[in-house]
Amino acid sequence: MGEKKASRFGFYLGLTELADEHRDIIVLDADLPKTTGSEAFRKAHPERFLNVGISEQNMVGMCAGLARVGYVPFCGSMAVFAAGRAFEIIRNSVAYPSLNVKIVGSHGGITAAGDGGTHQCIEDLAIMRALPNMVVLSPCDSNQAAKLAKIAYEHDGPLYVRTSREPTEDITTMDDEIELGKAQKLLDGEDLCIVSTGMMSVIAYEAAKELQTDGISCSMLNIHTIKPFDSEAVRKEVARCHGRVLVAEEHNCIGGLGDAVARSLVGMDGISFEHIAVEDRFGQSGATAELLAAYGMTKENVADKARALIKG
Repeated sequence: MGEKKASRFGFYLGLTELADEHRDIIVLDADLPKTTGSEAFRKAHPERFLNVGISEQNMVGMCAGLARVGYVPFCGSMAVFAAGRAFEIIRNSVAYPSLNVKIVGSHGGITAAGDGGTHQCIEDLAIMRALPNMVVLSPCDSNQAAKLAKIAYEHDGPLYVRTSREPTEDITTMDDEIELGKAQKLLDGEDLCIVSTGMMSVIAYEAAKELQTDGISCSMLNIHTIKPFDSEAVRKEVARCHGRVLVAEEHNCIGGLGDAVARSLVGMDGISFEHIAVEDRFGQSGATAELLAAYGMTKENVADKARALIKG
């Protein structure tokens, strides 16, 4: 781990490099290119970049048309606008006809700290998971976001990717092999299994390393693909870890990764389940560290819940 970078920038850096080889990639942004990270693409490929202004619904509709004539459009805004304001157009113009449109929602979770509860999107994974035909990605760091840009391009069909505002250290490398729909094993242990996504994977990884000094051996699955979900890997790893599982996500406790994991474990005996997530309330303004502490999403919270699982 080294310099901190935000996954919103990593994704568009990866997409910009990919566009050097693939002329069918086109990027649209709803007046926030510096915020979302698409500014990198605009500078490198201005002839294939459109700033549509504050009109997210129109942006998605334009992408549907572009996909119909052979382009591979990526459209982005803050997640609360990309997944929220544009939802009906995504549903009926992209997901329903299963068009090859990629939606990029930045500033997912509560760590869009200074923007407050109105702009901190805690429900996007639930919204997008519920749409038939929709693939949902959630990179844990900048390196993985860059790699997922290629995976997003190569997938033929509707796709949503959530990126983060907050810079984090990279816990993955550009040499890591990742596959759409397959969990990534970051740590091998047997006392409990941590299943996480997004920047909570970085926080959980730090906690797991500290737990090792206490003699607690954690297995860790990073879920970069929320849908399709790798239920097989989760079931296998949780069973190997004596049924103990701790899920960590920067999302509402309803409808996100926790629900996907719980659904995978239905029917298994002896499961001990803990969940770190936003407890069904909106975000608020504040410094990132303060918000993570207030919402129980720090590495200390992860470590404490892990210890409780072991004792329980």
